[in-house]
Amino acid sequence: MQSEYQNPFDDEKHLFFVLKNNRGQHSLWPEFAGIPEGWETIYGPQARGFCIAYVEENWKGLNH
Repeated sequence: MQSEYQNPFDDEKHLFFVLKNNRGQHSLWPEFAGIPEGWETIYGPQARGFCIAYVEENWKGLNH
């Protein structure tokens, strides 16, 4: 059976990490995928919704 999600970043069944790079940018990353070079884990693994809430609460982005 094929997953209803084509993109693993959207699949609520997976656990995720929140990653941060040296520029302070944050990224949601599925637990099953290797962490890309230049990024560090700062939260997780956790459910996707918790990771999104963490990013919304902690990343001020470029506009702040």
